[in-house]
Amino acid sequence: MDTLVRHRHRKIGNIDAFYREAGREDAPVVLLPHGYPCSSYEFRNLMPRLADRWRLIAPDYPGAGYSSTPEDFDYSFDGYAAFLDQFVQTLGIDRFALYLHDFGSPIGARLAIRQPDRIVALIIQNGDIPYEDALGPKYADIEKTWTLSHADMRATLAQAIKEETFKEEFLNALGPELAASIPPDLWTLHWSLMTPKRKEIAIDLIAGLKQNRTWFPQHRKYLHDHQPPTLIVWGPNDHYMPEKSARAYLRDLPEAELHLLDGGHWLLETHLDEVVPLLRDFLGRVHT
Repeated sequence: MDTLVRHRHRKIGNIDAFYREAGREDAPVVLLPHGYPCSSYEFRNLMPRLADRWRLIAPDYPGAGYSSTPEDFDYSFDGYAAFLDQFVQTLGIDRFALYLHDFGSPIGARLAIRQPDRIVALIIQNGDIPYEDALGPKYADIEKTWTLSHADMRATLAQAIKEETFKEEFLNALGPELAASIPPDLWTLHWSLMTPKRKEIAIDLIAGLKQNRTWFPQHRKYLHDHQPPTLIVWGPNDHYMPEKSARAYLRDLPEAELHLLDGGHWLLETHLDEVVPLLRDFLGRVHT
């Protein structure tokens, strides 16, 4: 079985969209929206491990990775969800399992809400949660900026858009041994792709977390009303999304399968050998 990851470009409106793909074209699809400050690169190791049975597709958002950065795009959670909607339609994908990680969680959830019947299952891995009372301590630092004027908030957030902060985002709350397994390619690559325009996009997206807070009830309602089959795979060593964040999902998804691994926010870098069997077992039951 050919499990090579292929690197493709597709025109989505006026966007030159880059995406990674592995698996047979007629296989059940798993859509992999990425987090911040990353790109589809975060799924490079996972994709070959599932490609014998599933078709894995990981796009770069506009203004991220190797996709283009058009001036007139709506760089917000809503805008990215609209892009993903157009992306799957262009590729002719009408049913898929959805992987939710980091900012990919509110973006992917918006995509799911657009047409819930398309979603076969959810895999939630340290995704940004819709539960205000279960956020980790690092979110308090972001919330403090919400009391500032708009200009001061943007100026404060701009100070965090730098290579050293990217490194901190990828290392997060890991101890020295696990931190040594995080490749420096993650922050050096993604910092090398940063431009002045992309820095403004990052500021807009982080600032948008304030408005996204008002959207939490819609996210929770989707989970509660539709009850998609869900696998929660979590690294609790995460200053943004600790163990209580994972358990919060059980309020609306009481039948979800929860697995806590001894890792952090970027489990696919540190615990891939543990994550893959969980995904294969789950997808083998719900998405064949």
